[in-house]
Amino acid sequence: MPVISLKQSIISELTSQGKRRIEYCEKSLGGLFLEVRDTGNSTWYYRYKDLNAHTQTTKLGCSSGMTLAQAKIQAKILRAEVALGKNPRADEKAAKEIITLDTFFNDHYLPYAKSHKRSWARDSELYRLRIRKILGDKRLNQITRLQVQNLHASVLNEGLAPASANHHAKLIRRMLNLAVSWDLLEKNPASRIQMFEEDNKHERYMNDEQLGNLLEVLRTDSHKSVCLITMFLLSTGCRLNEVLSACWSHIDKEKRVFRVTASNSKSKRLRAVPLNDSAIEVLEQLPTEGVYEHLFINMKTKKPYVNISKIFNEIRVKAGLPHLTIHSLRHQAASHLINSGSSLYIVQQILGHSDPSVTQRYAHLSMKSLSDASDKASAIIKGAMR
Repeated sequence: MPVISLKQSIISELTSQGKRRIEYCEKSLGGLFLEVRDTGNSTWYYRYKDLNAHTQTTKLGCSSGMTLAQAKIQAKILRAEVALGKNPRADEKAAKEIITLDTFFNDHYLPYAKSHKRSWARDSELYRLRIRKILGDKRLNQITRLQVQNLHASVLNEGLAPASANHHAKLIRRMLNLAVSWDLLEKNPASRIQMFEEDNKHERYMNDEQLGNLLEVLRTDSHKSVCLITMFLLSTGCRLNEVLSACWSHIDKEKRVFRVTASNSKSKRLRAVPLNDSAIEVLEQLPTEGVYEHLFINMKTKKPYVNISKIFNEIRVKAGLPHLTIHSLRHQAASHLINSGSSLYIVQQILGHSDPSVTQRYAHLSMKSLSDASDKASAIIKGAMR
């Protein structure tokens, strides 16, 4: 372990002197040394004593990318930190022990999401399909804002909608927020990722002819149970999950109310949905009352429906409405409410929107209803003048 006055000009000439490795210690700065190996590689290190008087060594960098002057600066910084009680080697070790995003997702986030989020399966799908292969093997403290931003953009470049790309970025942000709150990460690199603008507020409403075509198919199609589910969705404006999870104990025919439980409601609040005549007619046609717990039962499996997409697709094609979605039925129900004179507040309560701004998407329908009312008032005035 020679102690010499190192100079930048001689560093490339130093050898291991026939040994596998040798350390050249800098005479002017205790603790700084250059390790030279028989392979020709050389690396700067700084050696110090920690608070327990144990000798620790931390790597500064390779001599090919770090000059003697730079090594001295780094060594002096570390010496000052050690004097203040810091242990650089322990910090390095702790950083290496930080878990990867894949471990965090499987061992921490997913168990938490399963008990706190009904859509946890969707989170699992997003992570498995795209997030895992890009960020899964990175430690939590290695994930950067640029990496998250690039992943966010790559989803859009695949041809997916802006909303889908945003779902990926929001999931990453949610996971890392939890990592911070659980003291597994100091700060969230995804906290300021700018979302793409989502143009998802354009609903397709059926006109009278299209609605008539749909109702005719619902009346005559052989898939009676799915037709009744569709009719109930259209009559109540409920979400599909709320209807498929509905039990007879949630129905009060006398008071004409369907109580959506907090566990089935997206807002996680109990909601009372009024049952109009068409909804009551659906209930009267169901063969499940007094026999099964749930309203809508698949008679082939004798179990509640989980998904009706395949049959619903056949129904909308028969009705000549290829662009109609199950969720469109909810928007259609909202338009019926507003066109019949209901206020946006009433629509908000029936549909179960926790945020009034969501209901505001129907404001243009409300204005049409007001305009129609104003035109009727105008006709009365003109009639009186004649």
